[in-house]
Amino acid sequence: MCGICGQLNFASGEAVQPETIRRMTNAIAHRGPDDDGYFISGAIGLGFRRLSIIDLAGGHQPMFDAEQTVCVVFNGEIYNFKELRAELQGRGHGFRTDCDTEVIVNGYKEWGTDVFNRLNGMFGLAIWDLERKRLVVARDAMGIKLVYYRIADGSLTFGSEIRAVRAAESSHPEVDPVALNLFLRFRYTPSPLTVFQGIRKLAPGTMLVVEDGKHKEERWYNYTPVPFPGKQDRREAIEELLGLYRGAVKRHLLSDVPVGILLSGGLDSGLLLALMNEAGGGPWPAYTIGYGESFRDDELEDAAETARLLGARHITVRLNQAEFEECLPAIVDSLEEPIAASSIVPMYLVCERARQDVKVVILGQGPDELFGGYKRHLGVHYGSSWRALPPVLRSSFGAVINRLPRNETLKRGVYSLGIEDRLARYQHVFSIAPAERIDGLFRDDILPTRKGPELVDYWRALLPQMAKLDELGGFQLIELRSSLPDELLMYADKLSMAHSLEARVPYLDRTVVEYVQRLDASFKVRHGTR
Repeated sequence: MCGICGQLNFASGEAVQPETIRRMTNAIAHRGPDDDGYFISGAIGLGFRRLSIIDLAGGHQPMFDAEQTVCVVFNGEIYNFKELRAELQGRGHGFRTDCDTEVIVNGYKEWGTDVFNRLNGMFGLAIWDLERKRLVVARDAMGIKLVYYRIADGSLTFGSEIRAVRAAESSHPEVDPVALNLFLRFRYTPSPLTVFQGIRKLAPGTMLVVEDGKHKEERWYNYTPVPFPGKQDRREAIEELLGLYRGAVKRHLLSDVPVGILLSGGLDSGLLLALMNEAGGGPWPAYTIGYGESFRDDELEDAAETARLLGARHITVRLNQAEFEECLPAIVDSLEEPIAASSIVPMYLVCERARQDVKVVILGQGPDELFGGYKRHLGVHYGSSWRALPPVLRSSFGAVINRLPRNETLKRGVYSLGIEDRLARYQHVFSIAPAERIDGLFRDDILPTRKGPELVDYWRALLPQMAKLDELGGFQLIELRSSLPDELLMYADKLSMAHSLEARVPYLDRTVVEYVQRLDASFKVRHGTR
């Protein structure tokens, strides 16, 4: 895990100023306290900060191939790099290090940008092709890592965080009213927007290519889930999934530095800890945050019992009201964009404690989105049947739903099925308030300026990938491409790296995600439960 940044003056060819790249790199020094590196040549400049995880001595970046024709800066981890390394060696490529970055260097030489589809991992990276004078900036398929960028006046500026992009500029960007409106509706700012005008973020599975004075953003990850044919055997599916989990956890434990786990009192992180034990290397340090009496949902006791049963070394952090308030300014600074999630405070503090012992932590994020773990999934799934009812029965059923307690997300899921457009239905479910209510928060002179492409327009590009999926499967694909990376994974990256700590998410291993997306909805939601 590291931090990258860079600038390319693709229109004018004007030389990049070294002090600009150094300012950008210094702005993300917390992401990589172990090393820094630079490549500045004419109109291109790249910067890098390293958090050493694998091949501690040999992973300096920017990294070149032997012929000095390809230059790479890379943030993340490639979990199948050993297999790719062996394949590339068989094709005649030489390697001088034992780190995963060199697989990207030689992989690009062998396959071009098709190398991205061969990578199982998390990454935000930039490749400078010295022969073609071509820059490729890319984000991983699941959006675990982030890449922000700005294109203005014939220049591209990019970085792992917004602060790197802003460090290259003397002016202060204004708030984007379109992004602000979407944040108020969905609790996060969806890709490709950010809350700042002119600064964008690459969507998951996309790349930005700059060549011959032109730039284009395109999707490199186009996996289209096709449901398994025929009736699936539940027991066989469980065994297959457990095998995929075991492989994913084993890959995510690859490290030359200590690894721990953030342990809640739930099933997701508990299963990961059990699989970590199977993989060997324990007892693992497990970190849990607990709360004072003024907080609800304290999972400390359940987590302690899980740790005891699985033989983990349990380390706890207790949060009180004063600490909660004291850390908020640092959290806001780390996030850079607004996020409406109560878990940001415990995430920040438990990462701070974990960094005292380890450089890598395993997180349990992803299963709720993959397996329908939220109430909205019930609404979407069972709403499919509701939509097929005659209007009279639909009205009667709606009256029953209205009388149910604590059912807002369920109601949104059911009632959205009255909307004909598939993506508009999903947008309705995700919204925490109707669009007209959000519009009422804006002054009349601002409201017209915030009218722009709706989130549903960005989602529409995903329609081919959900063509063969049922209602729930399509909804979950949107979650995996939007709310999960732009909310949960965004703050996991920012708040862990604020403490120079790498966070890994085995449940989002590509082998797991692509298998689960093919499962029938009945494997995820059954008899009113998730």
